[in-house]
Amino acid sequence: MSISAPTQLDIQKIREEFPVLHQQVNGKPLIYFDNAATSQKPKRVIEKLTEYYEGYNANIHRGIHTLAEKATRAYEDTREAARIFLGADHIEEIVFTRGVTECINLVASTYGNEFINKGDEIIIAELEHHSNIVPWQMLCERKGAILKVIPVNDHGEIELDAFKKLLSDRTKIVATNHASNSLGTINPIQEMITLAHEKGAVVLIDGAQSAAHLPIDVKALNVDFYCVSSHKMYGPTGVGVLYGKRELLEKMPPYMGGGEMIKDVTFEKTTYNDLPYKFEAGTPNIADVVAFAEAIAFVNELGKENIHRHEAELLAYATYKLSKLKGIRFIGTASQKVSVLSFVIEGIHHFDIGQMLDTRGIAVRTGHHCTQPLMERFEIEGTVRASFAVYNTKEEIDSLAEGLTRVINFLKS
Repeated sequence: MSISAPTQLDIQKIREEFPVLHQQVNGKPLIYFDNAATSQKPKRVIEKLTEYYEGYNANIHRGIHTLAEKATRAYEDTREAARIFLGADHIEEIVFTRGVTECINLVASTYGNEFINKGDEIIIAELEHHSNIVPWQMLCERKGAILKVIPVNDHGEIELDAFKKLLSDRTKIVATNHASNSLGTINPIQEMITLAHEKGAVVLIDGAQSAAHLPIDVKALNVDFYCVSSHKMYGPTGVGVLYGKRELLEKMPPYMGGGEMIKDVTFEKTTYNDLPYKFEAGTPNIADVVAFAEAIAFVNELGKENIHRHEAELLAYATYKLSKLKGIRFIGTASQKVSVLSFVIEGIHHFDIGQMLDTRGIAVRTGHHCTQPLMERFEIEGTVRASFAVYNTKEEIDSLAEGLTRVINFLKS
């Protein structure tokens, strides 16, 4: 869903839009390869935050004065931008949260509490982030439901045949990620959604790692719930979007009580607000939601196809360059991946690698990446993860390869 997307990206021009990239860390130019944790923010997003606070800071929806009306319009304009971005039919299907973690907890605590009963089954995958494991475990504990897990193969891909065998008439929810945060694996969510629906189950997709990289059309997917975090797609932190089919959201009880999510309150009874406000209690994160629209526009203008093409080139180049290093083993070699490269180096702890790269200004992520069960599957404690964004370059990857070579030579000398 690009808007006037260029046919070829000017990466150096794009880099100029990101102030944080133009600094030195430990006396070296910053090379930022931790984009799966959070992406950096272009000037337009930062400037929108300043514009809101300097120009029309006010609470929304309830005020009739000029600033409140301007803030409300900007907030709701972002909701419409998110609707279009995700391909949803109705504005009522777009609920603002603090991020994907809250989106998943909201569904588990509302839909789950309302419709999951003892003996029902919930299916997740070995690939999941902790935020798509723990809320379902908590729900199963509350309701006496059963949590089932789809295994992954040695490439880090979901075993579809095993998924089919796990599905049953007791399956009520299937929850998985669109793309793995620790391995980059892109899951076959269209097929999984179809298979789950054949059993009458609803499907929630964690889109944290896909929103900035892959085309998303919730209507074409026929997905029931889809979750997005702003900060992983060049937007502010503390903002998420839960898409939910309107007929499901209408059946779900509120997540929290307070202002905005009500129509009328008496000591005898409270009448809840219409969608989507039923799920948005209290004063929201107005400034960051307003600025999120600029991040959506940034991605649209570059074009997801162009972004994905550039990132795929970076991933292929990095895989080639690092494959030459002595003792390296890639964790997650799926045929379809977003721009995430996870690896271990024989005889060197991943924390040591991360710390030594940092002395050269190279930011990577080390550890279990909030996927401890997946690390156990591969019988490792954690990995080094380099994740690439549209502003990264092959020259930066050359520096990563050089830095890793120095680490290996130093620690094994």
